[in-house]
Amino acid sequence: MSQTNKATPRVVDGATYVSDKYWWKTVALFFIGWVLMYADRTILNPIMPQIAEEFNLSNTQLGLVSSVFFLTYAITQIPFGVIGDKYGRKLVIAIGFVFMGIATFFSGILSGFGMFMIFRALTGMGQGSYYGPQYALSTEAIPTKHLTLGNAIINSGMALGTSGGYLISSKLVLENGEHWTLPFKIMAIPTVIVGFLFFFLLKEKVVRPEDQNVSTENDHIVSESIKKVSVASIFRNRNLVLTFIMCFCSIYGFYVVLTWLPQFLQVERGFEGTRVGFISSLVPWASIPGALIFAFLSDKVKRTKLFIFILVPVAAISIFAIAFVTSQTLLIIALIAYGLTGKLAIDPILVAFVSKNAPKGSLSTALSAYNFIGMSSSILAPFLTGFISDQFGSMQLGFYLAAALLLFGMIVFSFVREDEVVAFK
Repeated sequence: MSQTNKATPRVVDGATYVSDKYWWKTVALFFIGWVLMYADRTILNPIMPQIAEEFNLSNTQLGLVSSVFFLTYAITQIPFGVIGDKYGRKLVIAIGFVFMGIATFFSGILSGFGMFMIFRALTGMGQGSYYGPQYALSTEAIPTKHLTLGNAIINSGMALGTSGGYLISSKLVLENGEHWTLPFKIMAIPTVIVGFLFFFLLKEKVVRPEDQNVSTENDHIVSESIKKVSVASIFRNRNLVLTFIMCFCSIYGFYVVLTWLPQFLQVERGFEGTRVGFISSLVPWASIPGALIFAFLSDKVKRTKLFIFILVPVAAISIFAIAFVTSQTLLIIALIAYGLTGKLAIDPILVAFVSKNAPKGSLSTALSAYNFIGMSSSILAPFLTGFISDQFGSMQLGFYLAAALLLFGMIVFSFVREDEVVAFK
């Protein structure tokens, strides 16, 4: 291990001292990871009518496909976070990505709805390895003054992947007439390759330049900051639990839009072909500048509540409007407004708040718990919205419910004590 100065290291033996450029490599790798993760998820959504026709499925059963995927994704969050904290975060990410790529490939070659469901569930399990370890490694590498912005850049990979998944399926299947399994086969190859890149290019126990000049008298403070705590103690932390609830409500709305918007556009608004992918992509495209702008401002202002109170009401009104308006112009405005203020803009701000309130030694576990609670709503949202559609003949009520939940999450988050960081015992 090389050391850039003679000061006592801030962390334990085995730490890697990095230059001030390393965090950009980390951000770029994790950005690509999210591109592939979300493209893998959203290649399914524009082709749901084709899958329903081939297997003779109702909307409730179609929603179950996504719900099963997110069930395995959610329940593996905390175990993978704990394993990452104990045995190495980059190893967990790399193995999970390779496994995800293999499961995605088999999703596109096996016949039968039952086998398709099984491999979508396995794909979700592979994706479950990513969130907690990834944000723990990025939080460790990104300079404190750029933390929210750095995570927002990483998060923008979700937007690009969402758009890419929509467009790949729309182009290949809806426009070119290819079989709906082809996008799964295509996505598998880069996913496996990036899994190997994670293993060879990422570093563990990073010491940023800002942390490389720490005197020995601060060693006890550092030791305290990197201690590991139990999962139960994380769920006893008031600020973390309230943030988890806000995340749940935000992600519920996002997955109503992400899962059902393409079919809503086709069935209830009459869009066809690549127009479905293009209109659906307005949300992720708008989310990129929204996330970056609000993350930059959040790093400057450092008032999490303020940004939640600004973003959430606009996002809720936008989701309501997506289902309510019939004018194409107003629909486009609503989609762009949701992209600017919705989940992808809110998430970097909440991740930074969790990182501030969680013990560094169990940061992967805390972030996995955050995403476990949040992604639990992604299990419910596709199935419940499909059920509502079958019962009432329209998806509109499902969108309205998502908007109401967002406002509920904001009310809960208002009880966060922003200036208080609770010590773990």
